Amino acid sequence: MPSFRKNEHVSWPRVTDVNSYLVNELIGVGLNRREARWLVEEYMADGDHGAIAALRAGAQRRLDGEPIQYIIGHWPFRSLDLDVDPRVLIPRPESEELVGVALSELADSGGSAPLILDLGCGSGAIGLSMAQELNARGLRASVICVDESLDALAVAKHNASKHELTGVSFVHSSWFDALDTSLRGRVDVIVTNPPYIGVEQFATLDAVLTYEPLGALVAPDASGVAGFSDLEEIIQGASPWLVANGLLICEHGDMHRQAVLTTARDAGMRDVRDLDDMFGNPRFLVARR
Repeated sequence: MPSFRKNEHVSWPRVTDVNSYLVNELIGVGLNRREARWLVEEYMADGDHGAIAALRAGAQRRLDGEPIQYIIGHWPFRSLDLDVDPRVLIPRPESEELVGVALSELADSGGSAPLILDLGCGSGAIGLSMAQELNARGLRASVICVDESLDALAVAKHNASKHELTGVSFVHSSWFDALDTSLRGRVDVIVTNPPYIGVEQFATLDAVLTYEPLGALVAPDASGVAGFSDLEEIIQGASPWLVANGLLICEHGDMHRQAVLTTARDAGMRDVRDLDDMFGNPRFLVARR
């Protein structure tokens, strides 16, 4: 794989657009044009003395396989720009859709001050986006971001502060285990993107995923279904926390449709549906208490 030599000195030509030159230089060592442009825009924004050296170091990290989101250090998610690093998953388009599904379902339910539980919040992408967008609509949403990782909660808290979001709190808990019992029967929406990749499946996926926290991606098997353990625990445990007619909305793997539908119905939930994502894959369980 091409690489930058540590002690290589570059004589920069007199060009009108230095950034264009840098983009082409990064393409020349193996980056695609889009990622080269993103890196140049990020590192050359301030144009300080060490910008070019930092840019080339960042490009080398990408050539070595590290996700560009971690190199840049932030990534867009709906209307938010979220800081991300290896403590949390990289925000993905399917989870942006998950927020859209949750907001649409919540709008149909009415209510001006919803209480939302974001289980396994990671960077805060889902819960913080819902808080921001509901507040923009004039609704007084309260969001509780839950994660068993203190590192992830630190990132989520930082992102909430970065965007000056109010009405958001944070709880260290493995799913429902450490939640305050006063929340039982009070939550309007539980929304979650839990780990749902099976161990064997993970071994077949792109190696770039190994940079992300394994515990946020991979789940044990359950009920004979690969990667279903966390989904099963959440679906089975959701009802006592929800208000009457409250919503459970879960992102899941494309092999989990029948398992999530059966588990939700067996748990006594109603209006149980499963929706496809933008690529036509089974992805979002929607159910009501």
